[in-house]
Amino acid sequence: MVQAQNLTMIQTRAAGAKPSGKAGGAATLVASALSNQLGAASGSLAFPVLGPVGVVAVRQLIAAVVLLPVVRPRLRELSWPQWWPVLLLALSFGTMNLALYSSIQRIGLGLAVTLEFLGPLAVALISSRQKSSALCAMAAAVGVVAITQPEASMDFPGIGFGLIAACSWAAYILLNRTVGQRIQGIEGTAAATGVSATLFLPVAVVIFINQPVDGFSVLCAVGAGILASVLPYVADLMALRRVPANLFGVLMSINPVFAAIIGAVALRQDLAVGQWAGIGLIVAANATVLLLGRKRGRGRKRGPGRGCGPGSPGPQNGAGN
Repeated sequence: MVQAQNLTMIQTRAAGAKPSGKAGGAATLVASALSNQLGAASGSLAFPVLGPVGVVAVRQLIAAVVLLPVVRPRLRELSWPQWWPVLLLALSFGTMNLALYSSIQRIGLGLAVTLEFLGPLAVALISSRQKSSALCAMAAAVGVVAITQPEASMDFPGIGFGLIAACSWAAYILLNRTVGQRIQGIEGTAAATGVSATLFLPVAVVIFINQPVDGFSVLCAVGAGILASVLPYVADLMALRRVPANLFGVLMSINPVFAAIIGAVALRQDLAVGQWAGIGLIVAANATVLLLGRKRGRGRKRGPGRGCGPGSPGPQNGAGN
């Protein structure tokens, strides 16, 4: 999830989005979501050799190698009030990806990504403050029960990792907003990516020294970094001026669907009918909250004596995936 890095830019530029460019922007974002989930699937192929920790370490390093030279954050000019949210952002970024990949290893791609999506959904529900949001929350809760199918044999640690990823993504959204307010552009996000990569560098060194690593596993991990970090980042930048924030969020809701399809087709992680229904409920709840938030924002603009509302709370704001 590099998509989270661009929330502030999307919201500030969305007003100037041209209708003629929406179709191209939407197609770009769908391609971004597909690349994101293909990257996660690629990383899962390296689990037997590198484990989730090794894959995440390689992914974080690849993201930093690409992002830092492009953005070139002025780290020496940052003050402590700017540094502390960057450090927390880096911590949430690493925790989110590590928890997600650990969950994927145990319960599969589709279910793990769907559980992770509860994080931005929770932020959207809290931000919307509408009675209809309660119905969306109930739908999401039913969806969670459907996809996890609680039984004695259920992998509760895998579900737990998915929920940790969700909480980390929610924290990432809020922290990214704070960083965006205190640091110009995406320099803060780039700095957080660099910090996260620095923390994972010793882990990668230890893994590569202490156990035999084959070229295929390394290639899969690098593929995860490119497909799940680099390409989505480029795609999102291309779509920023074309797609309004609410449409961005709705399109990002397709991530769990892509994850489930890729998991079933490429990784042979079959899902029951009830689990597919649960994924659909969570995706629908997320899209509904975004659309309701957009409608509420328009109402504020038209109302007499009222300022412009916050619009979509931006559950797309995660680099989770």
